[in-house]
Formats: sequence, structure tokens, C-alpha cells
Amino acid sequence: MATDLIVNATSFEIRIALVEYGNLVEFYLERPAEKGLISNIYKGIVKRVLPGMQAAFVDIGLERTGFLYVDDVNVHRNGSNGSNGSNGNNGESRELVACDHDEEVGTCCGATITETLPVRANGVHIEDLLTEGQEIMVQICKDPIGTKGARLTCNITLPCRNVVFMPMTDHIGISRKIEDEETRQLLKEIIEDLRPAGTGFIVRTVGESASHSDLEADMEFLLHLWDEIREQASKVSAPSLVHADLDITLRTVRDIFSPEVDRLIVDNREVYERILKFVETFAPHLLNRVQLYEDKAPIFDVYGIEVDINRALDKKIWLRCGGYIIIEATEALTVVDVNTGRYVGKNDLEETIFKTNMEAVKETAYQLRLRNIGGIIIVDFIDMEVESHRDELVRALKEAVKKDKSRVNILKVSEFGLVQMTRKRSSESLVNALCEPCFYCHGDGILKSRGTICYEILRRILTTSWRMGGGNVTVRVNPQVAAIMSREESATVHDIEEQTGKRITVVPDKELHLEKYEIVWDQK
Repeated sequence: MATDLIVNATSFEIRIALVEYGNLVEFYLERPAEKGLISNIYKGIVKRVLPGMQAAFVDIGLERTGFLYVDDVNVHRNGSNGSNGSNGNNGESRELVACDHDEEVGTCCGATITETLPVRANGVHIEDLLTEGQEIMVQICKDPIGTKGARLTCNITLPCRNVVFMPMTDHIGISRKIEDEETRQLLKEIIEDLRPAGTGFIVRTVGESASHSDLEADMEFLLHLWDEIREQASKVSAPSLVHADLDITLRTVRDIFSPEVDRLIVDNREVYERILKFVETFAPHLLNRVQLYEDKAPIFDVYGIEVDINRALDKKIWLRCGGYIIIEATEALTVVDVNTGRYVGKNDLEETIFKTNMEAVKETAYQLRLRNIGGIIIVDFIDMEVESHRDELVRALKEAVKKDKSRVNILKVSEFGLVQMTRKRSSESLVNALCEPCFYCHGDGILKSRGTICYEILRRILTTSWRMGGGNVTVRVNPQVAAIMSREESATVHDIEEQTGKRITVVPDKELHLEKYEIVWDQK
């Protein structure tokens, strides 16, 4: 199969891998205690208005206040959220934020669409729109990252299978990936005929083959959902959560599972049944592609995904030619350094450099997508003297990032062989999701987090207990991991004991490195 979507689900962690031609290209992770917040809708209170930044801080009930930029404000002067998003619009436009998995989707996950919508008129400032203590409805379009609070918008969007609803904007949009003009025009006419006046809809890529009844069903569902959200907002006091988006499993099925995906494989029967019901409702033509994995061997091991995940945490990545790239993340940007390594070429130095750089182009694009690296990225290619080689390298890089759902902007090669680029960031990178700053080296390096080690141990026990005799298992771990297993995750440990029929004894060992552990099975 060319493309598989693989779901590894346990009570403590959901992991989802998109595999293309045997290679892991995207990885998603959600733990109940660390659930993402993108697309959640809140009733918030404006805490501070900052004219100097043309932004405001909004309390939505989280640990840190959210950040709302003036172009994302959509309220009437009387303080209520607007119905059409005009705000004195003078015809200017900007790109919408969109889903990482589908470029044309509203603010659900953070990439970009090419449709343009009205924004505020020149001369309308944040202090003209918001006041401290004002209550407004906002949606999270970027998760809190590091020390930064969530990025907010008042331009609410609600995605469904075929369309995205924009209740605050009078607009019809069609995915740019739907290229046939006749199909685009037909879809636009259907939406125009069905939508209530003053509302906005965007047809997603998967909606290209949707029937009139499919589009109508999606729209009715979204309109009903919006009525429920507004009713809930009128009942609760700020700051409060008004609407939570789908969990990562159904969200990924909604946004990624399409005719281009050959199989959706799930290793948990309960999750499998939930997915079946969801697909039966929103994409019944894909129902026969959903499969339940029932083998004893861990699904991520069978498909080689576990190895790929661990490799994606390495700083050094070897190229086929013998060269390598180094990926270093800083607070402000990420640097990719290209080196010839063991590759010495055959005859010509310039050709050796060019071949190394061209291999590095493909690997860099792949790693940025896999590791979900966002923000400013500087790629330090090996300096090339031939101008045509530089031009060809930039063309190859632009081609290599086309499969990336996140928006990527690339500048030309500089005199120093540097390529500056940006990639839309909406959530934490893979490294930040799986690792934490190393306390052994005072934050200069990283380790797998204590939670990751804990879940790794529990996963190993869960997946290997069937072939182990005896009724007890002893786990020797670093005291910090032992503390998590005995306290925060004690209920999870008990759940694993019930599932496996084994009694788990956790033994702290201060001599063990944080990432090291021993699992001893009682064979009696």
C-alpha cells in the first residue's frame, strides 16, 4: 500500500502515524493530561489592551492569557462579536489561518488558505475595538508553546468533512487544490444556494466529489453546532470553555483520511468502533479502508515506526551519499547545517558539493515536516560557486516542500550559501512533545521526558506480557520516573495490572540514568 494512517491507542496515549511508501512522514501525539487546545472556543475577558503592540491579552481560563492581534479582532463597537466581520472594512484582504492537514480550511489547525477575506480598515486600532474587562468569544488558532500563551482569533471557524463554516464572515471559498474550473463554479453555486445570508463557507479538497446532499448535510450539521455554541456562550460566565474540538483521533480522521489514504489501521477495538461510526457518518465511501489490527506484536514495531520516531529525535541525520545534516533548534529559529561528511566525490569538487546539497534539500524538507519544525529556519548549505546550481537548489527545495500541509516561504540562496525560510507553526515540534530540557546538563541538551519513559515502560509491559510467565514484574527505574509511576500514573499502572494479570512492583534506583530502566519478569 502506498499510504497508510496508523493509530496506536492506549488509555494513556494516542499516537498516529502517516506513512507514505513505507516512510513515516507525519506523527501526531496526544495524552489526556496534555490535550491540545487548537480550535477550542472560549468566552474570555480582555485583561490588557496594548496599543504599542496593536494586540490584547485575553483571559480564557488557562494558565497563561491568550494573545489576540488586532487583525484577528471581530467585534462590533458595542462589544459583542460581529456577525459579518466587516469592522469598517475598506476592501483590504489577508490570508486566513488554516488546518495543517488541509490548506484551504479555516482556523482549525494553523496552516494557510489562498482565499482572502476582509480585514479592518486603515486607522482602526486595537483600542478602538476592545476595552479592558470586555467579554468576547475567541478561538485558539495556535497552542501555547514554551512561555507563550495561546494565539487567539475572533474569526470563528468550524470544520466538517467537506466544508468549513465561518459564521462571522460573508464569504464563499473553494480549495485551490480543486483545479477544474467547472467543478469550482458548480460547488460555488451549490454553496451560494444553501448558505444563510451573511455566513461564510469554504469547500475543502475532499469536497470536490461531494454531492449536493453531502454538502447540505455538512452545512446543516455546522449551523446546528453554531447555534449550540452561541447558546452555551450565553449561559456561562467568562472565562469559560464554550466548545471543545474533536479529540486527536477523530480530528485526524476528519482532516487526513481521504481517498489518497489506502488504509486506516487501528490497534484498539474501542477506538476502531468510534472511527467506524464517524467514517460511516461523514465518509461512508471510505468505510472498507478502516482495518482493526489484532496481532500481538506492537503495531508501531511491525511498521518500523518506533525506530523512525527515535531517529527523528537525533540532531545528526546521515545522507545516502555519505554527507549529513545537523538540526539545531534555538529559542528564535532552527538551523540546519549541511556537511559533506564521508562523501569525497569522484572528480570535481563543485559536483561533490552540489550533489551533497541536493540530497540535503530532500532530507531537510522531509525532516521539517516529520519533526513539525516551525518558525524561522536557516539552512546552511555548502557554498556553491556556480549560479545555476544555486537556482536549481532553490527550485528543488520549493518542489520538495509541496507535500507539506503547512505554509512554507523560501528565499533565494544568499552570498554565504544560506537559505532563509519560514514554516507555519501551530503546535509544538516533535522534540518538544516527546522530550524535556536535560537537568543533567542544565538545559543545554534534552532527554526523553519522565512521562515518556513511564509510558514507554508501561507500553512494553502491555505488549510483551502475553508471552511472559509468572504473575509479577519488577521495574527498576530512576527515582524521578518511579515517583510518577507511583503517584500521578498509579491509576494507569493499576489499569495495566488488570489488563495483563501481572502485579507491577516499581523499585527506585538512584544509580540509574533517567532514561534507563530494567524490567524483570517473574518466571515462577
